[in-house]
Amino acid sequence: MSARSKGTIQITAAAKAGISERSGRRIENGNIPQGDKPMRHWRTRKDHFKGVWENEVVPMLEQNAELQALTLFEHFASKYPERFQRSKLRTFQRKVKKWKALNGSGKEVMFLQEKIPGRMGLSDFTKLKKVTITINGEPLNHLLYHFRLIYSGWCHVKVVLGGESFTALSEGLQDAFWRLGGVPTEHRTDSLSAAFKNLTKDAKEDVTKRYEELFNHYGLVPTRNNRGKGHENGGVESPHGHLKNRIHQALLLRNSVDFESVSAYQQWLDIIVRDINARNADKIAEERKYLKELPLQRTVDYTEKVVGVSTTSTILVKRVIYTVPSRLIGEKLRLHIYHDKLEAYLGTTYVITLPRKFSPDNNRRTRCVDYRHVIGSLERKPQAFRYSQLRDDLLPSDTYRLIWEQLDQTLDPRTACKSIVGILSLANRTDQETELGDYILEKMMNNHIPALHELQKKFNKKEKEIPEINMVAVSGEDYNILLSSHSSTEVF
Repeated sequence: MSARSKGTIQITAAAKAGISERSGRRIENGNIPQGDKPMRHWRTRKDHFKGVWENEVVPMLEQNAELQALTLFEHFASKYPERFQRSKLRTFQRKVKKWKALNGSGKEVMFLQEKIPGRMGLSDFTKLKKVTITINGEPLNHLLYHFRLIYSGWCHVKVVLGGESFTALSEGLQDAFWRLGGVPTEHRTDSLSAAFKNLTKDAKEDVTKRYEELFNHYGLVPTRNNRGKGHENGGVESPHGHLKNRIHQALLLRNSVDFESVSAYQQWLDIIVRDINARNADKIAEERKYLKELPLQRTVDYTEKVVGVSTTSTILVKRVIYTVPSRLIGEKLRLHIYHDKLEAYLGTTYVITLPRKFSPDNNRRTRCVDYRHVIGSLERKPQAFRYSQLRDDLLPSDTYRLIWEQLDQTLDPRTACKSIVGILSLANRTDQETELGDYILEKMMNNHIPALHELQKKFNKKEKEIPEINMVAVSGEDYNILLSSHSSTEVF
């Protein structure tokens, strides 16, 4: 401007000032850019919170900076309704936000961790929330155990029946290691509070001991997140969302959430996980070089319990009543309790495997009944079926429940009981439970109740005919001739 006031032409003055001619002309005309205007120190709008802000709001924030803007606004709206109108909420929130930024306490800082190959593996349990998986139409109450290597992203997913437990963790973790073919240096999980819930002091000590034994077996350094600090396991928490999204998308493509069995569902999940790992193949191959070798074998991944078999041919395990073969009544069984099954031993001799079942609310008892275990005794006293506490559970499917309803409505009580017990016995002997049930139900829909002898004739397995073998007696003289011919043979 000084050069311009001395008569210097616009283009020369602008060049001396290091600006364009256009900018020089705009400045000369008083059209100063916003960034060059002097800072304003006065308000252009009315301060609706004047007085209240300085005298009441700020002292409350100074006393407790955790107070939220909405909480404060609603508090003062009831006190000063004419000033704290709903339309002023956003303005008030901005004032509180600015005050906390200038005067509040420091916020929690996220420290990104260095990812070192072979160092850290993470475990957690998650649940599908947007979809309900069904097995043959029945909802499957389950969790997904999710293991992940933090460096390469290699992951493993396992269906967990029941809740979060040490047994589920042990099985899932060991399955992951043996599929991976190696072991990282450290492992992190949450506090597994659910696994310790409602346990006695001795039981908690036992779980803690087995937890330590598990990690000692694999030479792992165990670490846990602080309670309530789920972000400390962010390396697996975030992938939870990615995993569940992939599952949801795959279900949409599949156009069904129903599976024929839990194992079929697990196999389907294995394919999804395989594809995830394939995307990280290079980093996984790199990380495998840094993993520790597996031990010679797995360690124990079950809990043990000794139970007695009652006169009802049942055992009680964690609020679930299980039937066992009646020959075991009065015996003590040693159980290996896995997350999805029970293995029963009489002494050291294996006896039977039972599917694991869980009480829906951990308070009410439930049952896992197999009619095959008690059918022999029931045949001897079929009338016990009608009022048995296990009656509905003894019927293996909806098909057999419909059959019983029809028999009970059509036949006299004694005949109805004798018929259903005979049908169950036939299903057990022939191992044709489904075929037999479908056949009977089809006949009943055509207003015909097949007699037991008719069913036996159709479904009893025919004994294999023993082929007739004609035995020819051999005399002692024949043996002498054979020996004689052998001894006269020249040996070269």
